[in-house]
Amino acid sequence: MSSGTASALAHPNIAFIKYWGNLDGSLNLPSNGSISMNLGSLQTATTVQFEPLLTADTLEINQQTQTGPSLKRVQNFMGHIRRLSKSGLFAHIRSESNFPISAGLASSASAYAALALAATAALGIDQTEKELSSLARLGSGSAARSIPAGFVEWHASETHAGSFAKSIAGPDYWDLRDMIVIIQKQPKSTGSADGHGLADTSPFQSLRVENAPTRLEICRQAILERDFAHLAEIVELDSMMMHAVMMTSRPPLFYWEPLTLQIIKSVQNWRRDGLQVCVTVDAGSNLHLICPFGYTQMVTEMLKTTSGIQSVMVSPPGGPAHLI
Repeated sequence: MSSGTASALAHPNIAFIKYWGNLDGSLNLPSNGSISMNLGSLQTATTVQFEPLLTADTLEINQQTQTGPSLKRVQNFMGHIRRLSKSGLFAHIRSESNFPISAGLASSASAYAALALAATAALGIDQTEKELSSLARLGSGSAARSIPAGFVEWHASETHAGSFAKSIAGPDYWDLRDMIVIIQKQPKSTGSADGHGLADTSPFQSLRVENAPTRLEICRQAILERDFAHLAEIVELDSMMMHAVMMTSRPPLFYWEPLTLQIIKSVQNWRRDGLQVCVTVDAGSNLHLICPFGYTQMVTEMLKTTSGIQSVMVSPPGGPAHLI
């Protein structure tokens, strides 16, 4: 007999101001705050079923039984849930995403946000949105941002309780689109969790972190004022700064493919020609082209002139993590 079952759905997010590097890697306390937009078309649905007879947590992702590092990471996270509930129960965990995982599309953000909500609900643990955001962060830093709705700011802090995310504006506040350009579907060679540990080996990381409050303020105001010109400028600057840190870490991380750079340069040319679009790249080779809804068709037509693109997914802003 099941002791408790719940299912939750969460969306990944695209960071406008990036999270890269930790003050405390064990708690995923970020070196700087960040701002993101949830992606309503992309989702992870997770079911957690606690069973008295289980001796360890089991994990199934997209109908594939998991072993090794992905299972260990989830089991470590479930340890936080057990400590919170003072329960010794283990769970069957089943997770399904409708987009490529481990390919720089924040699959761990939606996965751990959904897992945090489903696991606490299954055990009857009452959590505020703020507490749930901090809890999800323990599984994957950016999962903190997938708990609230819409346009979200994640606050940096030296304490667990102080580092959480909250909405700046709801998903209906600004009709932006993220056009996700897939040029590689296979998992990246160095995962984000490992990459964060290298950030401080770059001489540019301290400068990036020091200037982060200024970039956060510009981005926050651009969202609140629906000012695309200022948003585009700060989003691209912040993305380039993060990749500069990656490329100058020891060892260096090169996530871009030649096509990544080609599309970045194209987007900047299109904007100079009057198209409202900007580009940001997470820890991977795939790109996120941000534009107001009215420009999606024009951006789609421009992308058709570029060979080598595998697919393009289009997403509006998304809502909060929620039980299903």
